[in-house]
Amino acid sequence: MDSVLIIGAGAAGSVTAQKCAMNRDVFKKVHLASRRLESCEKVAARCVSPIEISQVDADNVDETVALIERVKPDLVINMALPYQDLPIMDACLKTGVHYMDTANYEPRDVAKFEYSWQWAYHDRYAERGILGVLGCGFDPGVSNIFCAYAQEHLFDTIETIDIIDCNDGSHGKSFATNFNPEINLREVTQRGKYWKNGEWIDIDPLSISTMIDYPEVGPRKSYLIYHEEEESLVRNIKGLKQIRFWMTFSENYIKHLDVLQSVGMTRIDPVMYKGTPVIPMEFLKELLPPPSSLGENYTGRTSIGCVIDGTKDGKRKTVLIYNVCDHAESYKETGAQAVSYTTGVPPVVGAIQMFQGAWTGNGVLNVEQLPSKPFLDELAKQGLPWHVKEITPDDQAELFAVKS
Repeated sequence: MDSVLIIGAGAAGSVTAQKCAMNRDVFKKVHLASRRLESCEKVAARCVSPIEISQVDADNVDETVALIERVKPDLVINMALPYQDLPIMDACLKTGVHYMDTANYEPRDVAKFEYSWQWAYHDRYAERGILGVLGCGFDPGVSNIFCAYAQEHLFDTIETIDIIDCNDGSHGKSFATNFNPEINLREVTQRGKYWKNGEWIDIDPLSISTMIDYPEVGPRKSYLIYHEEEESLVRNIKGLKQIRFWMTFSENYIKHLDVLQSVGMTRIDPVMYKGTPVIPMEFLKELLPPPSSLGENYTGRTSIGCVIDGTKDGKRKTVLIYNVCDHAESYKETGAQAVSYTTGVPPVVGAIQMFQGAWTGNGVLNVEQLPSKPFLDELAKQGLPWHVKEITPDDQAELFAVKS
């Protein structure tokens, strides 16, 4: 295995293509495809070694099948929109090619983040003798693998997990999203929920917050939201009693979000404008700065990790496993800000695991079901070092003194 096809040439897809081009000892052939060929051309110009490019409409299964049959990759890395997960999975199923993505499927017409649609492919992928790796970004992705590593190497039993995600950066824009605006705003405006004692507890959007002391950043106000990796970790971390996901949003972001919601600009159902159906969220996306344009003047860092509590050798134990990534350093290497970098590097690491034989199997698997240690060792080599810090239960209790 040495040939990869990347579909999607946005900010994160650009990072993925560039990092593959930096690892020619593993990736002998790198092919990038997108709906807009000019996007691929811009990425190819940044790559340190030549890559091939094509135009493709990833919503069209037959068109994607034709591209796969022409390129003949060993693996398709889906860096397109989550709407396109199922069509690309269908194309891989038809051609017998391994699949990987960074975010779970969601339909265009309803904000519903869950893995059920993709998990339904498991038996068909297994019968075809191919592997589908789900959620190999950062969160989901590295956050899941942090939990798997903790389960395999640090704990006998894990009881609680808090995934904490801080972007302490400044892009200088009055309002912008760090990844695709449609996906970002749909994610934030949906109802929140977390898992506790065997059931999901629903909450109003952004209704619960706390101050979290992020490594190398400091205390930042963080909001409890629902995030897709919670769904798979509930299934795959044994003995888990609670899992929550926390993310920072600036006061400026919240202010703009409130206004956009109040005037209907975050709606995902069509409205009629001069006799033409228009989806407000899609229109808003066209007005906002594209994430790929934010990198040049971005300052600050991302700080993302997992606070994991459980027992080891009969004693209580709490650890924080995390990564810190600098926007300016990410831009210097790839022309992308840290949010795109932390999303685009992990699928390259996952592909290396598959190509070198560390990740094997048939069917559809989430990343925490695959060996964690070789992935994390390679992740550090590819520019995302990770750290483990033990903290006391008292520190953890103080850290998550929840405020409404």
